[in-house]
Amino acid sequence: MTLDSGTKLGRYEIRSKIGEGGMGEVYRARDEHLNRDVAIKVLPASFSQDKDRLRRFEQEAQAAGSLNHPNILAVYDVGTYEGAPYLVAELLEGQELRDELREGPLLSRKAIDYAQQIAQGLAAAHEKGIVHRDLKPENIFISQDGRVKILDFGLAKLRALPQEVVSSQIETRKHITDPGTVMGTVGYMSPEQVRGQPTDHRSDIFSFGSILYEMLSGQVAFRRETMAETLTAILKEEPAKLNEPNSKISLPLEKIVRRCLEKQPARRFQTASDLAFALESLSGSSQSFGSSLAATTDLTASTSNVFSAPWIIIAALTVGLLGTISVGAWYLRRPTTETPTARFTISIPEDAYPVADAEEHNLVVSPDAQYVAFVAFFEGQRAIWLRPLNALAPQIIAGTEGAYSPFWSPDSRSLAFFADGRLKRIEVASKSSQTICNLPGPPQDGTGSWSNAGTIVFSQDVNNKIYRVPATGGTPSVVVEGHTRWLQFLPDGNRFIFYKYENQGL
Repeated sequence: MTLDSGTKLGRYEIRSKIGEGGMGEVYRARDEHLNRDVAIKVLPASFSQDKDRLRRFEQEAQAAGSLNHPNILAVYDVGTYEGAPYLVAELLEGQELRDELREGPLLSRKAIDYAQQIAQGLAAAHEKGIVHRDLKPENIFISQDGRVKILDFGLAKLRALPQEVVSSQIETRKHITDPGTVMGTVGYMSPEQVRGQPTDHRSDIFSFGSILYEMLSGQVAFRRETMAETLTAILKEEPAKLNEPNSKISLPLEKIVRRCLEKQPARRFQTASDLAFALESLSGSSQSFGSSLAATTDLTASTSNVFSAPWIIIAALTVGLLGTISVGAWYLRRPTTETPTARFTISIPEDAYPVADAEEHNLVVSPDAQYVAFVAFFEGQRAIWLRPLNALAPQIIAGTEGAYSPFWSPDSRSLAFFADGRLKRIEVASKSSQTICNLPGPPQDGTGSWSNAGTIVFSQDVNNKIYRVPATGGTPSVVVEGHTRWLQFLPDGNRFIFYKYENQGL
């Protein structure tokens, strides 16, 4: 169905056609009620001939419309016109990722940036139980300001009913190849999709890995001469290595791609949030912003003073390509007696790799200086590893899956950490764990400190507040408002210091 300029679809007036593909035609339209331009995707009339399919389309479009995330296309409305369903979404200016990839591989820095944004969008959708199932470069849009948008969320699962055959010859916008070659969806399927098995969010992670591989190499990971050969490659073959001797692709980045492309879902990253954290560890702290050391906050009084602790020990983390962590300690103010600096190396197990972003506080030394705890990825997800200084190797702590930003209790007996939308604690000796509280905001970054008075303060980037909660558990309450990070209690157990961002240009 082709709509002429001026055609009315309820409150929307068609202005011009801007694209078409196997799933319908896309138009620029004007929302006369809200006085804004929108995009309208008119789907084939065959959708309306099956009442169950139309019902599912409306339900899933509503689910997609419930997603409010900067890296997901905003869906505003659904309707039908002369028997053809249509979907109303935000109008984007820019180009598909496919258009960029036609010019060759992306620089690693740009690929990581795009990948982080895609992973963050996936994480937001997966948390609401929405799985894309058809992630590919044609469904990734890059706006003119570099913002990544995932398209067609919630609709991909409708593209093939259980009794239907997925064809490799369905036309994808601007992506046409010679007859007999694989095109469109097939090259980005997960192994479980190829087998016709049930899929979940980890299928999206495999497709994501295929896209990241293509961004870095300029080659489709599993493309072969025919559809049958491509499906076989997805099931049984590995794509060529990215980290060749003359390549600019780092080994940690190669590991992330390989983990996404594991044939068994259980060996991939288990959540898109974990994947986003892994990518963030590679990107470093790329934004520049102003920050200042705020005055201390007193939990028992309204007065505050600049911190006066005689010295503070800071742990430094550097990560090498060979999977080692080097640790050092130094004094901001050297004590009166000479104290030697301790330097040593922690070897990471072969199948694990560390989270390298120091901003996330993923390496912490115990207050009694007997242990080093750090976060590393193992079998697709983060966990805390513990290295007693009198031992030769670190050991993973069971029960800390998904952990990030750990911090010690003052007596060095327990570790607190963030995981699964909660603040948790675990006893080092007994390995018994408990939930301290549910996080007030969505899981995203975090930092905390534990006082000798039994109080924990913590913050999250998403809601710009500092909370306090008893270390034994309870309901968190707000202590400070404003974009803050890097909390640290002072020895009196009532006051803490923190950084407050002056310019939130992130």
